[in-house]
Amino acid sequence: MRHTVKISGLASVLALSVAATAANAQGVEDGIARAQERLAVYSEKPVFTAPGEPFDIKACAAGKKMLAIPNSSANPFLKGIIDRMKAVGEDIGLDVTEWENQGQPSQWVQGFDFAVRDGYDVINLISGISPDTVEPQIKAASEAGVKVTTSHFYDPSDETNPLLSSTLPVGFNEIGKILANWITVNTGGKGKIALVVSREVPPTIPLVDGFESELAENCPECEIVQEINVGVAEWGTKIQSSVQSTIQANPDIDVIVPIYDSMSQFVVPALRLTGKLGQIKVPTFNGTPFVIDFIQQGAVDMDIGESLDWIAYATVDANMRDLCDLPVPDKLNVPFYIFDKDNAAEAGTPAQFDTGYGDAYVSGFRELWKMN
Repeated sequence: MRHTVKISGLASVLALSVAATAANAQGVEDGIARAQERLAVYSEKPVFTAPGEPFDIKACAAGKKMLAIPNSSANPFLKGIIDRMKAVGEDIGLDVTEWENQGQPSQWVQGFDFAVRDGYDVINLISGISPDTVEPQIKAASEAGVKVTTSHFYDPSDETNPLLSSTLPVGFNEIGKILANWITVNTGGKGKIALVVSREVPPTIPLVDGFESELAENCPECEIVQEINVGVAEWGTKIQSSVQSTIQANPDIDVIVPIYDSMSQFVVPALRLTGKLGQIKVPTFNGTPFVIDFIQQGAVDMDIGESLDWIAYATVDANMRDLCDLPVPDKLNVPFYIFDKDNAAEAGTPAQFDTGYGDAYVSGFRELWKMN
């Protein structure tokens, strides 16, 4: 009798274990299905949506000057946007100048001084400079009649600095969720991840929050094995060595996520030197052309793209609305679009800033600006 009880107990344990395994497998499959469904919208060609009412932008821009200050001119993504802003500015009669810098706060301060001294109408802090770090300069510029704005910096959930004239948030939290869902689908719900971040840049926080929350929901068996935090000014000196060390210390890592794609220029050499190029998956965000080239070459797997040209149009649009006392959009209004091996060639070979997204936004803005 005692022997029978033991077998019965063992059978119950085995049955529970099998049931738990089946339930866990079903949970993984459900998470992958949710992730696939949420990714689908970002595989559709972006559609232009007018960010406001039509206005005569040439009349608004006449005689105006804008100084664009990136967090670092070494960032190809920001450099590309500003170059396109200059081209849009030439088209509408707006003088756009970049304040070139190497990511040093003292250089940003010098940019403010230059803008006030040289009679600029607006200073656009583009992606990465926290207004909190230059508050005295914002106050001084405002008192001198220079409007100060940000673009591609805040997440819509962030509380913006009240000294700013206007802001153009971007869905960084949304981006984190897209990255997480891509990993869920492309690792079968079991990714071992190294995350390359710059926590000094405020948008990093909502992006990582979105990444972690989406993994928790859809990929509970995924694991962030290592977070590599490197300041913007040190990308060129620290990312490659840090990634190499992380890979060597954690050979089970199968995904590396440089959350801003310009980091990839230092991640790819690390993968090549460790013999992991093409073995470790690399998803990222921004749509910088050289990174889409990496996809075509098989060095990067996915890039969540934003048309840099579209960003330039949207940024100029919002800043002109601000200068002419018109309502400013509450976000950047530039859609996200996933590039991978199946469609990266749409961006051109080599990839271009404004290719692969369609061109509806160009005619859309021109009509909105009464230029047709």
